[in-house]
Amino acid sequence: MAEFQNEFTYKRFLESGKEAEFDKKFEDAVEKVRREILGKKFPMYINGKEIFAQEELVENSPIDGTLIGRFQKGTRQHVQQAIATATAAFGSWSEKSYKERVNLFRNAAEILRKEKFVVAAILSIENGKSRYESIGEVDEAIDFMNYYADEVERNKGYSRKTRLAASTAKVQAGFQGAPGNEEKIVIAAKPYGVFGILAPFNFPISISVGMSTGALITGNTVVFKPSSTDNMTMLTGLRIYEIFREAGMPDGVFNYITGPGSELGDELVANSKVSGIAFTGSRAVGVGMVKKAAELGLQKVFVIEMGGKNPAIVAKDAEIDAAAEGIASAAYGFAGQKCSACSRVYVHDSIKEEFVSKLIDKLRTFKIGDPLKKEVYIGPLISPKALERYKAAIEETKKSGKVLYGGNVVNTGLSGAYVEPAIVEVDHSNNLIHEELFVPILAIDTFKKFDEALQKANDVEFGLTAGLYSKKNKEIKEFLSKIQAGVVYVNRRTSATTGAIVGAHTFVGWKGSGLTGKGTGSRFYLQQFLKEQSVAIVK
Repeated sequence: MAEFQNEFTYKRFLESGKEAEFDKKFEDAVEKVRREILGKKFPMYINGKEIFAQEELVENSPIDGTLIGRFQKGTRQHVQQAIATATAAFGSWSEKSYKERVNLFRNAAEILRKEKFVVAAILSIENGKSRYESIGEVDEAIDFMNYYADEVERNKGYSRKTRLAASTAKVQAGFQGAPGNEEKIVIAAKPYGVFGILAPFNFPISISVGMSTGALITGNTVVFKPSSTDNMTMLTGLRIYEIFREAGMPDGVFNYITGPGSELGDELVANSKVSGIAFTGSRAVGVGMVKKAAELGLQKVFVIEMGGKNPAIVAKDAEIDAAAEGIASAAYGFAGQKCSACSRVYVHDSIKEEFVSKLIDKLRTFKIGDPLKKEVYIGPLISPKALERYKAAIEETKKSGKVLYGGNVVNTGLSGAYVEPAIVEVDHSNNLIHEELFVPILAIDTFKKFDEALQKANDVEFGLTAGLYSKKNKEIKEFLSKIQAGVVYVNRRTSATTGAIVGAHTFVGWKGSGLTGKGTGSRFYLQQFLKEQSVAIVK
């Protein structure tokens, strides 16, 4: 088996002096998507067949309102149909050898690799990411499929054999540890059944592919619902379905439905034929699903990532330029709409003014506007509701703290919701420190002693990512020992809290950011979709 290698598309183009070629490929793909794909009526797919509902959902680009397409507003009955189909397909799919499933996903990865620029262009138009963010996300989806295929193959489908040796001693009756004949034992890893996959808008290719691959490659079948309500990303979800089908996915194994989560997602949680849910989104929704299943007396597997309120600490002797650059990237990339985005900074009070000055200098270089343009770093917010959250947070800051930079709506000449990256100064007790906002607002607070910074960093219900900038080994050691977060970075100039790489960093949430303590892109992820069975045979 060849050693796993990440895609790193932009890095490869850049290092080989072909950045202009990279840009042309992306821009040509945008034109192709506009010319050949956008504006159509798109079906759902259940059991490999096109399904149309009585009502439609109209999806427009957050960039400028361009019509992306008309999709189906599925109902509970459609979900029930998809669940029945997935249940019927489970037997034959789960009985396939792990090698067959591995080969299918390697084939899907290769298909996505060949059309990564077109898929990235769809992604940018659909949720407002820059070309760099979109290509990076498509790369991550390819990485997930290849990495998980490698893991299944390396672990031989997660089944293993052992034995108990025979004994010549004889006993009158059996008991724990009694001698007996040889036992040949197989510890088999078996899929649960049907998984509902509920995907977020902000990483609709990589997270959707990662969760779906996790369920499917281990032998489960799937009912997949992309984000379909206020924050719509249904076209990228459809492309995932099409790629899996092209790779050889049998009918009924992966079903694509669209519609409101309050109805479709609720049915997946409440339906007793669904064995598990994989979900990425808000803590309120995630905890609500677990609670509902428990109240209904249903035993379901939940593989859930529930966001974050991610801190960075800038110590007294930190390299301030590196800290400003890393925190700016982490806080404002994709307009702060990442669960790993840095939204809190605790900076030593002796360097606060210098740090804020350098951070503002960096923000002034960030161009706001159409993310399809090469020079733009910050694109639109995903929806009018996100804009209202931004405005409300700024108004709250004006009442109880200070707006140090930004805070205004930006007129770009486009119809989308464009805002300035904002830096606010509030007390640690303020709601802006504790609530996940998903907008480009960074809250700053100060500290005098390092213990105080750590205490504040940990004093939220989330525990997803965290960053530190310090030159002192003692502080680094203390940070690594005490920080309550699943993904931790120290002195990282590229980004303080974002940018986990498949196979290098596991992406895992602690506390209110996750349930299982096992992360994506790691050797433990797939085991969450499997149950063990011990089989002993005596001959």
